Amino acid sequence: MKNIVLTGGGTAGHVYPALAVRECLGDEYNVHFIGGKGMEKDIVEKEKDIKYYQIDAVKLQRKLTLSNLLIPFKLLKAINQAKKILKEIKPCAIFSKGGFVAVPVVIAGKLLKIPIVSHESDLSLGLANKIILKFCTYMATAFELTSKQNGKCVFTGQPIRQKVLNGNKKHLEFYCKLDKSKPNLLVIGGSTGAKFINEKIWANLDKLTKFYNIIHITGKQNKQEHIHKNYFEIKYADNIGDYLDIADIILSRAGSGAINEFLALKKPMLLIPLSKKCSRGDQIENAKLFAKLGYCDMLLEEDYDDNLFKIKLNNLYKNKEYYIKNMNNCKIENASQNIVELIKKVEIK
Repeated sequence: MKNIVLTGGGTAGHVYPALAVRECLGDEYNVHFIGGKGMEKDIVEKEKDIKYYQIDAVKLQRKLTLSNLLIPFKLLKAINQAKKILKEIKPCAIFSKGGFVAVPVVIAGKLLKIPIVSHESDLSLGLANKIILKFCTYMATAFELTSKQNGKCVFTGQPIRQKVLNGNKKHLEFYCKLDKSKPNLLVIGGSTGAKFINEKIWANLDKLTKFYNIIHITGKQNKQEHIHKNYFEIKYADNIGDYLDIADIILSRAGSGAINEFLALKKPMLLIPLSKKCSRGDQIENAKLFAKLGYCDMLLEEDYDDNLFKIKLNNLYKNKEYYIKNMNNCKIENASQNIVELIKKVEIK
């Protein structure tokens, strides 16, 4: 059997798509994963038949800081750690889902002449993938527009796990407690939650629960608990497919992995992207493209107003068939299989 290495981390969006690719690899590969000590370790170690290896992740701060002076030394250490692991595994290829923990693995792989396929979920490349692009053979992309940025880029679509696509709402323990006369609003802030969205939901619970059952995934870091009729609070959902199955409409951030899952499942969405104050603006780009294509409505944090928020939510539900029709017109790529074909194209025979 051939060995293959997956890498990526920092958020769930850098891990779950790699696991989706793993589903299509078949039985001819032994799968190994190199990551840091973050969320990727917690997720991957629950998976069967994947051996996990930990290295020291190195993250570049976007602002001027003295800690950035240590990055070359930390990066060199991480590259050497990755080289040692790769020499032991002898993989035929590396698949990188990005994030800063993947950078030293990709550089080490290039030094060892191991072919590399990476993937970018967002409309524009993040800093880690801008670095990785210099070392990989192919950069698969979730968006067709992104694939036109560089000759190495190939449009594949966004890898999505089968358990996300085949969720069952009846598996949820609160399913029988829902008011069946009300539509279900699923609120998602990403794997670590979204403080801004959480606070707006809590501030408007009385009015929102008159019209909706609210299923609210708040994030692991949330320490508050709210008890309210027609409100169901969950810190983190491993079985996200079951929650997506129950949703009539979705309120979410605009991370590409999540919104492409909503698109695949034809779920009308109101997106409140992470503001430029605390991001590079990638979520705003994602949301604007989806809005232009008629897949979602969006609301910028800077434009937020309680009344506008409720109007947009109500209009989303009222016009849900319009959004579903537009999403039905979108051809969803078999991204995982497309990426596996790229891997097979470059792997060491």
